[in-house]
Amino acid sequence: MSPGTATARSAARRTPARDVRLFWWANASDALGTQASGVVLPLLLLGLGHSAALVGLVAGVSTAAGLLLAPLAAVPADRGARKPVMFWSATVSALAMAGVAAAAATSGPPLTLLLGAVLVERFSTAVYEAAAAGTVAMIAPPADRPRVVAGLSAGDQGALILGPALGGALYQVARALPFVADAVTYAVAAGCVRALGSDLRPRTHSAARATEQAPAGTLPDDLSVTAPGSHAPAPVPAAPASRPDSPDAAPAAPEAAAAAPAPAEPEPNSLPATARSRRPGRLHRIGGELGAGFALVRTSPVLRLVVTWTATVNGVIVALYYGAVFTLQKSGHGGWPMGLVLALSGAAGLAGSLAAPRLAGRIGAARLLITVTWLLVPLAAGLATAEGPWSYGALFGVFCLLMPLVGVVLQSRVLQETPPGLQARTGAVLASAVGGSAALAPVVAGVVVTRAGTAAPAVVCAGVLAALAWWTTVVRARLTGVTA
Repeated sequence: MSPGTATARSAARRTPARDVRLFWWANASDALGTQASGVVLPLLLLGLGHSAALVGLVAGVSTAAGLLLAPLAAVPADRGARKPVMFWSATVSALAMAGVAAAAATSGPPLTLLLGAVLVERFSTAVYEAAAAGTVAMIAPPADRPRVVAGLSAGDQGALILGPALGGALYQVARALPFVADAVTYAVAAGCVRALGSDLRPRTHSAARATEQAPAGTLPDDLSVTAPGSHAPAPVPAAPASRPDSPDAAPAAPEAAAAAPAPAEPEPNSLPATARSRRPGRLHRIGGELGAGFALVRTSPVLRLVVTWTATVNGVIVALYYGAVFTLQKSGHGGWPMGLVLALSGAAGLAGSLAAPRLAGRIGAARLLITVTWLLVPLAAGLATAEGPWSYGALFGVFCLLMPLVGVVLQSRVLQETPPGLQARTGAVLASAVGGSAALAPVVAGVVVTRAGTAAPAVVCAGVLAALAWWTTVVRARLTGVTA
């Protein structure tokens, strides 16, 4: 081997690790700035004399914008423009936050200017997050993805701990500083994306399948992940390997699989021959592009499980949080108790994210999924009897310690289940489901508290989690052919 060849191969091995670090910094800095500015934006609007209804309207419009724009931004990302979309959306967000900071620095900023800049930032952030979905699959080998996902989740949890404190401290110095910090973090994210060695373009579908083919003894529809530092799947009971569309097909011999060329497969977004013969119009093609991620989720049992579990649990945690807010407010506590609850929850979530890959490798992802889901039921019920901030903080801390254990496993499984050309669109479907449940949860919690008292949200959420745990156990048994 020539020295030049050896050097090229060594550089190729270093590139994924470098890209993972750059993407982590982009994700962590983005999350830190968003938390820092997000916690003080309502204070800024209220301090300028605007009503609470206006603050709520801004939050609602921002959420709706994310749900609407994410599927639109996911299409060009999956078509090969992921890196430019991420870079320019982060750049626009930085400029928009700089505009918010400039407006906040004045004595009486025009409301239209302030809200316009905030909405542009929210729109750009929604585009960035949609395009960023699936980036891990482009920069990390399959065996490393659970560890990478856990690191990204830990960065988010760390931002949840540090961001509000940073934003509050900067706001006390000058009300424009949190937004300056957010603009700087967006610029850092844009620079990290620009510096990525990978172009973030999806490989061909057949090449990806050849690289990410499940090892013998695992089922494509199982939830197994590879433990860090090992090359064997986690010990999850499974049937012999087979294609998702041919569950009864016998596994091919390793020698034959290695010798035979990979079969040519159609692009994941190509239309059937009958549809192509009809030459659908442009609108129909756009609809097919936007609906490709939803179609994949609808036909994949694993992705349906992930969407249902993630949307339900995130909706429950938001409803429980607002139930805690109502209870503590009724008890006469000030604003610091919820800060305590958030801090304890963020610290517990950070620990859970870091521990998730190792625990999944030791006890098995399927067993971890079912066990954690059942454990969430008594925790939610316990919140119905909680009174002080410390009891709420303890219960929420355990809740947030357990959630990332499953969240990291499910995110890693989504990357493995989704073809490269559909990563962003599938991520948009998941984000829309989670965002929808998170937007609906406060409304439901408020209605339940008004009609049945402050303990009612926890009781209702415990019932919802019990139904989810039973359903998860049944669906998991159907996927693997074994009982949990």
